[in-house]
Amino acid sequence: MADRDTCLADTLDVTRKFKIAGQVEGVFGTPMTEDFQTEPVERLALTFEGVPGDRHAGFTRKSGGREPWYPRGTEMCNERQISILSLEELAIIAERMEIPELKSEWIGGNITLSGIPNLSLIPPRTRLEFEGGVVIRVDGDNAPCRFAGSAIDRQFPDRSGLDLLFPQKARRLRGLVGFVEKPGTIAAGETVTAHIPEQWIYPKA
Repeated sequence: MADRDTCLADTLDVTRKFKIAGQVEGVFGTPMTEDFQTEPVERLALTFEGVPGDRHAGFTRKSGGREPWYPRGTEMCNERQISILSLEELAIIAERMEIPELKSEWIGGNITLSGIPNLSLIPPRTRLEFEGGVVIRVDGDNAPCRFAGSAIDRQFPDRSGLDLLFPQKARRLRGLVGFVEKPGTIAAGETVTAHIPEQWIYPKA
């Protein structure tokens, strides 16, 4: 029987909630094609379903390889409406891949931020509050895949194997996915504040 006076919650090493500010460097919409790549826009309009017209928009989505616990194609809640990338992390990936640059739109990014260190490591439940009023709730990091790598590969026809190199070099640097908690519009130059929740390690029994 557990001691009524003490429990694990009393002994956890807890990082208290805090906030950190960054800036929107670019916003990107989806052209009216089947391609997952995005293109720069002046303002990004967001609804509760995400980016209107985007292949990732919707209240629900179909499960895929990221959800092996469901049969492929199972309808599920869409927590991956928005792709958020870090300008600094994109530069690190490009350097590791030995390419001159890596643009957000090549890998389907919707928002590029700067000034938030280690953006891809921000924990779930973080609220990204934008200056114009939009709030995006972070679901988690976006694991790099060969599909996005293929889009990079097409940008550099003189290189080969970039599709496989991207997942290797972009691990925990490929940004975040999240969903719209409060809709509105976002534009480059806006301040964004990341409200980081309390964090702790849940120990293995």
